[in-house]
Amino acid sequence: MMHIIHQAQEYLASLNIDQWQNGYPNEQKILEDIANQESYLIKNEQNQIIAITMFTTRNELTYAVIEGNWLTNDNTTYGVIHRMAVNNEYRNTGAAKFIFHYFEQLLKAENIVSMRIDTHQDNIGMQHILTKLDYKYCGIIYLEDGNKRLAYEKII
Repeated sequence: MMHIIHQAQEYLASLNIDQWQNGYPNEQKILEDIANQESYLIKNEQNQIIAITMFTTRNELTYAVIEGNWLTNDNTTYGVIHRMAVNNEYRNTGAAKFIFHYFEQLLKAENIVSMRIDTHQDNIGMQHILTKLDYKYCGIIYLEDGNKRLAYEKII
């Protein structure tokens, strides 16, 4: 898993995107995701890991304050995707789209009507995917370390 995280860090750096360049996510964070049963591996038919991600329906603390407006109110239960990374060999194959659709279907099955996600302002690739998948830009949130992120939401 950390190999794929390192690939993603290198890829973002090659695009001059300052996301994930400070040692985040680290092994401890991934182990926390696993312990919380919020870590997911996406594998192909040959059982190779093509992507990893974190998914939860627990409220995201950094989403409590937004410069803008979420599509749903503060009492709404929502899904959150974090730490998505695709193996370099599977970049641009639809893996990210698959991840979004998979978790959206899980939310629908649980009658949860919203998915929220944030991304770095320079991560144009992720912004493009979010727009293509009908996520709406809602405003700016700030991470615990003070870094700014663009916030998106989709009504499922």
